[in-house]
Amino acid sequence: MSILETIEVSKRYSDHLALDKVSIKVEQGEVFGLLGPNGAGKTTLIRMINQITAPDSGKILFFDRPIRESDTTNIGYMPEERGLYKKMKVSEQAMYLAELKGLEPKEAKRKLEYWFEKFEITSWWDKKLEELSKGMAQKIQFITTILHEPKLLIFDEPFSGFDPVNAELLKQEILSLRNNGATIIFSTHNMASVEEICDRIVLINKAKKILEGRVEQIKQSYCENIYEIITPKTQMLTLGSEYEIIEQQTTDRNLIFKVKIPQGKNAELISEVMKQTDLLSYREVLPSMNEIFIKTVKSNE
Repeated sequence: MSILETIEVSKRYSDHLALDKVSIKVEQGEVFGLLGPNGAGKTTLIRMINQITAPDSGKILFFDRPIRESDTTNIGYMPEERGLYKKMKVSEQAMYLAELKGLEPKEAKRKLEYWFEKFEITSWWDKKLEELSKGMAQKIQFITTILHEPKLLIFDEPFSGFDPVNAELLKQEILSLRNNGATIIFSTHNMASVEEICDRIVLINKAKKILEGRVEQIKQSYCENIYEIITPKTQMLTLGSEYEIIEQQTTDRNLIFKVKIPQGKNAELISEVMKQTDLLSYREVLPSMNEIFIKTVKSNE
């Protein structure tokens, strides 16, 4: 079941076309990656979903009906640019935002105490936000985004400002939310995070949708018949001219080759390697999402 759908939405600001007939469908219980270079139109689309601005044409559906302003109570949005009031105490700010989303004060305090303890930040309760680092403030914003358990969560560059340890903590929390039934739109430039977190993605460039699908299916569709071969270091490997050796590494014990193989020649290559030496490992090398991102964007310039 789709929780959110945009149908050919377009938006123009003066002489700038921000979105051009973009259609996406976000299924319930998935992490949906919203990708694209700076200025591609991602933020415009997010603002439309949050009812901050309206499309010039097209439709936005929330649970298969036209989205309404009241639906924003069922959406949790963590923007890339944080909107916290620096002079307020952490607890005051968190309580204020929780009550804005419809939580009663007693319930809000109980839930906040749970998350502060979980993130080991109870000592921040009476600190002012201006005392916190960007990463610390990010944790507060994350908590206030998910606290009211909205049906749809939107995270825009959620790992910005985090060190690797805290980025991993947040990643695991996002995966846990997904595993517990949350639906998430995940906007980022970090392609490694996309591979680890997203079920499906859409890639927007210059206001248009240029790629959409499940992450693994996209990677398979961009594969170039490149395989990694690992053999013992004791015997050098000689391959025929029809096999293109893209990369070769030597470790203490092994030789590692990345080889581009002509279509249908896999069995012949394996046979050739085994005539010369032991074959320790043989696996297809799929392109990374980062490689696909760069290739697809450049091909649409």
